[in-house]
Amino acid sequence: MKNIAILYICTGKYVSFWKNFYSSCEENFLNDYRKEYFVFTDAINIEQEDNAKVHKIHQKQLGWPYDTLLRFEMFKKIAGELRDFDYIFFFNSNMIFRKKIDGSFLPEKESLLAVIHPSFYQKDRINFTYETNPKSTAYIAENEGSDYFMGGLNGGKSADYLALILELADRIQIDLKNKIIAVWHDESHLNNYLIGKSVKILDSSYGYPEGWDLPYEKKIIILDKNNYGGHNHLRKIKTSWLKQIKNKLKQILNHL
Repeated sequence: MKNIAILYICTGKYVSFWKNFYSSCEENFLNDYRKEYFVFTDAINIEQEDNAKVHKIHQKQLGWPYDTLLRFEMFKKIAGELRDFDYIFFFNSNMIFRKKIDGSFLPEKESLLAVIHPSFYQKDRINFTYETNPKSTAYIAENEGSDYFMGGLNGGKSADYLALILELADRIQIDLKNKIIAVWHDESHLNNYLIGKSVKILDSSYGYPEGWDLPYEKKIIILDKNNYGGHNHLRKIKTSWLKQIKNKLKQILNHL
C-alpha cells in the first residue's frame, strides 16, 4: 500500500477549516492508500490531534504574505520525515473534498502534480499573472510558460516534491535578501519551477471555487473565505469599521 503525506497549514483563524478538511479527506480522498497528515498550526488543540496519523507541528503565524510565501520553508523542516512516503501533497486550508478521488489522481508516469488555476480557464498566455520582474528568481520570460497553476494544490512523488520544496525555499530566501517578493508569492515560484518539469496536469475540478460556474465536476471545492469572515479576518489583519460594514454588505448582496 502506497503511503501519502498530506501537508496542511492552518495558523490563526484558518484552523476553523481543519475539521471539515480532515473529515472530507478521510471520506473521499485515496481511500485505498495510507494517509498521514502534517498540520502546521499555532492552535493549542486541533481536531484529531491524538490520532496517530495526524502530526501537529507548531508554526507561529508569520503575517501576510509570509504565511503563504514561506510555506516551503515550513515543509523543509520536516524533509527527513517526508522521505519515508511515496507521495506528498499540499492542500490549501479552505479546501474540501466533495467527490471520491481514487488512485488515478496520482502522478505515476510523471514526477509532479499541479492544478490549472480556475481564474485562467480558457485564458491565453498573455493573461497569465506570472512574475515579470527579471530580478526575481520566480521570473518567467514572455516566451516561457504554457499553463498557469494554482498554488493551493500541488505535490508529487516524494523525492521529486522534496526537491521542489528545497529549491523553492532557497529561491524565496534569495528574493527576500534582495528585498523582492514575487507578485503571487509561493504560487509565482511554483509556476516558474514547473516549466520543463514532468507534471501531471489536473483541471479545475480539483480546485473548484465555491459559487463559481465552470464546466467541471466539483471534486475539490475551494471554500469562499468571505463566508468565513473574509481574508483580513482569517489573516488577523485589522480593518476599519467602515470597511467591515462594506464587506458585510457585499456578503449579504452575494446571497440575494
